[in-house]
Amino acid sequence: MLIDVPQQAPPYPGPLPGVVEGEIPTLDQIRRELGDCRRCKLCTGRKNLVFGVGNPRAELVFVGEGPGEQEDLQGVPFVGPAGELLTKMIQAMGFTRDQVYICNVVKCRPPGNRNPEPDEIAACEPFLRAQLVALQPKVIVALGKFAAQTLLRDSTPITRLRGNWREYQGVKLMPTFHPAYLLRSPHEKKKAWDDLQQVMKIFGKQPGSRS
Repeated sequence: MLIDVPQQAPPYPGPLPGVVEGEIPTLDQIRRELGDCRRCKLCTGRKNLVFGVGNPRAELVFVGEGPGEQEDLQGVPFVGPAGELLTKMIQAMGFTRDQVYICNVVKCRPPGNRNPEPDEIAACEPFLRAQLVALQPKVIVALGKFAAQTLLRDSTPITRLRGNWREYQGVKLMPTFHPAYLLRSPHEKKKAWDDLQQVMKIFGKQPGSRS
């Protein structure tokens, strides 16, 4: 099922307090503006808001869908089973989690790990866009259909988007499968590894054998 992709990007959530117009905000400023967010119904069931983690000057950013159970409990993205696989993927690329930045389209866990709904994505996406402005990465890896379709404003299925370089606000973007999907469909791991090897080449890292 395709998500409902708005044709226009939601407005950047500025001006942020303490940020001069035209200046690039910091992740801390964006997090303060997000606050104890009540902008959509997901706030009613969350334990923790999951903002993002990693290097604030990261050249490589991974964007996923939304927090799961463990992420909601810990307030950190990608720390459950899918997070363990993502960590292995990052390490196989020649990076550590501390060197990259990891965040999600929505910052609160959808009930029962259901898909995020269009109004929830619309409420949260301005903060994702602000994070990417703050980070100014060299490459974005969009993990799964929600990240890819939201950032690209493209409802093409992830099976057709993946593996093809796209652009987000002038930044190179590689769509690939979400680690949770790869856990359910391990036969697709080779395709995801092929995608990640394209990203490695941008950073001058030599692709090796998949672990």
